[in-house]
Amino acid sequence: MKKDFKKTTLSNGLTVFLKEIHTAPLVSSWMWYRVGSKDETTGRTGISHWVEHMQFKGTPNFPSKVLDQAVARDGGVWNAFTFMDWTTYFETMPADKIDLGLRLEADRMANSIFDPKEVASERTVIISEREGSENEPLFRLGEAIQHAAFRVHPYHHEIIGDTADLQTITRDELYQHYKTYYVPNNAVMAAAGDFDSKSMLARIRELFEPIPAGTTPPRLARHEPVQTGELRLNVEGPGETTYLQVVYRFPAASHPDFFPLSVLDSLLAGPSNLNMFGGGISNRTSRLYRSLVDKEYAVGISGGASATIDPFLYTFTITVHPKRKPQEALAALDTEIARVQSERVTKAEITRAIKQARAIFAYGSESITNQAFWMGYSEMFASYNWFLTYLDNLSAVTPADVQRVAREYFRPQTRIVGTYVPTGNGRASNGR
Repeated sequence: MKKDFKKTTLSNGLTVFLKEIHTAPLVSSWMWYRVGSKDETTGRTGISHWVEHMQFKGTPNFPSKVLDQAVARDGGVWNAFTFMDWTTYFETMPADKIDLGLRLEADRMANSIFDPKEVASERTVIISEREGSENEPLFRLGEAIQHAAFRVHPYHHEIIGDTADLQTITRDELYQHYKTYYVPNNAVMAAAGDFDSKSMLARIRELFEPIPAGTTPPRLARHEPVQTGELRLNVEGPGETTYLQVVYRFPAASHPDFFPLSVLDSLLAGPSNLNMFGGGISNRTSRLYRSLVDKEYAVGISGGASATIDPFLYTFTITVHPKRKPQEALAALDTEIARVQSERVTKAEITRAIKQARAIFAYGSESITNQAFWMGYSEMFASYNWFLTYLDNLSAVTPADVQRVAREYFRPQTRIVGTYVPTGNGRASNGR
């Protein structure tokens, strides 16, 4: 990975990454805040996601009705995302129009209005979004598993929050959350594209440095106790399809074992795509596809890992074949996991798994938008050096590493097995 970037910290604590890329007349600018659903206490779940929504509702300088029109008129795209560990906003625009994005982010870092009418309107929107998700079998199953996996740690709840809290959070609570976490010393800005770094930094200083630093925001530190036995649960709901999710404890992205586990992920289920944008690649050559789908234990199989600050979960999701029971699909999965634990994977197979994981990472991270994304994203859970050394760390993984992490992490005693049992009463959709 090229290291041609510039990192600066402004006097108010805002970290700024700049990377010149002159392949197209575009600039992508991202603003990251170190706040997400992990920072929410009981009674305020979903507040980070709701604050993200409110950031599109206007400031005195940028009333809500002009925001979309202004960005669209200049040929740009913009959006935002809330995760467990962070919230981010981005604008990708023609290079000569990016100043609008910079002015917008500087303004809403400090001056969002949180109009009570907009708060009330957005409450309805988010509760409706939550209700829509509850019609999806995998949301219902995943939420039940997450609740079981984290009794203490604040990864316990879904990012969208619990309905009870969405009904009662007040405008003042939202505004206080915003003023607590949306401070420059709790943020990272990253821009990549067709600009001159010296001029861009000068403009960023002009716009952002007048915003005063805030108090260092509080961080919840509630560590999850060690799980001492397998948990199993069933969720019943409408539909015709049986789903199985088998979840194992997964280390933080900053842990050295993240890399051999990423290769194991690629080997067993096909590589997880850590990029924000960009499609996946076929997992038909993966061990689990061949042993579950080809042999008709499952209609589909996928594996999923996330880069998180604290240890989270690795999830196998199996769409059970109509002719099979979930116990049969689970037994087939266990056979493959036992095989990778007991038999050293060949060097050739590891090489192919690494090649696939490298490909999905490298192809997805080449766009200007994703290059800007990675400068900020990697700072949320580790540092930008994590991204720069990712491919080297993957390539260094050996068959012995893969066998070791398979034995250490994929143990029945620390897993949760969840089954979605369809009642047949109407069809619940899988996905949106």
